[in-house]
Amino acid sequence: MHKNSFLFTQEPHWKKHHSGLKNTLPTNVQSWVYETHSLTKRLRKTYGQSVSVEILFHRKKVAFLSECRLLKLPHHQYNLIREVLLHANGKPLILARTILPEKTVKIAKRNLSHLGTRPLGEVIFSYPKLQRLDLNISCIKPYQWTDGLNHTIDIKQAIWGRRTVYAIHQQPLLVSEFFMPSALELG
Repeated sequence: MHKNSFLFTQEPHWKKHHSGLKNTLPTNVQSWVYETHSLTKRLRKTYGQSVSVEILFHRKKVAFLSECRLLKLPHHQYNLIREVLLHANGKPLILARTILPEKTVKIAKRNLSHLGTRPLGEVIFSYPKLQRLDLNISCIKPYQWTDGLNHTIDIKQAIWGRRTVYAIHQQPLLVSEFFMPSALELG
């Protein structure tokens, strides 16, 4: 396990979104990567209340270098890092990694640092002035996941993901979401 991630052995390689990138993605991946509403809400349309969150990692650590750059934070700064698995009836659907800088946690009145097993999307999409500032896309190869994760979920194929910089009252947070095959089957 990487010291600041339960999910990754190394920092993923991300591609910055540009107009031609969408057409290079498989159709079922496009619908998830470019979803503008809460992914939890979308999952609940299919699975109802059986969608739940398993916390894999929840600590104050230094984020990956590219995450700090994207959030315009000093690399040595500790941020709350939360990694979770969203699943329904034991079926893995989405892996998520969130970077929450201290200023963002404070502006959100600590709602974001005490989520427990509540999905992040339920909280951030309730903010009336939530902004999307940036989008990156990645495809994670099976060897890039940690052994710890592979004991939890057996990943045998490349997994597509997106990371989005959101802002709540002009304070940023970074949410990376990785779409398991079970989620992509939903279309």
